[in-house]
Amino acid sequence: MSTSAKQVVKDFYNADILKNSDVLKEFFHKDIELIWNSTDGLTILNFNDLNDFFAEVRRTYHDIRAEVSHLLQDEEYVTIRYKYYIKTIENPDEEMGIAHFICIWQVKDGKLYRGHQVSQPVTEKDDTTESYHRVKV
Repeated sequence: MSTSAKQVVKDFYNADILKNSDVLKEFFHKDIELIWNSTDGLTILNFNDLNDFFAEVRRTYHDIRAEVSHLLQDEEYVTIRYKYYIKTIENPDEEMGIAHFICIWQVKDGKLYRGHQVSQPVTEKDDTTESYHRVKV
């Protein structure tokens, strides 16, 4: 039985990327490419780049979780809107929002294949109470 593209994306964002180093192999296509627009500008990441990125995340954070507000599918494309919350190793008792994301994923062979992501850091002006109601999650 095949898993829908939406389910693949949902399962990835619910996966424990800090404790399970095999998450990338499970969810990322070997030819993955993530095109990411952030405050640093445009970055294009492949499998090895993403592997290095998540290794650094595992070294830096005590906990990380995604709060998903939107998850929409159109054939093999899935759009997800989410906010990441973290707990640092230095302060594991305090959870902080760090950034807002919107990503459009193309799923190929049951894995994340091509992503177009935009992120923005959390600011004190954020209004997550009104803007993060769940839509088709």
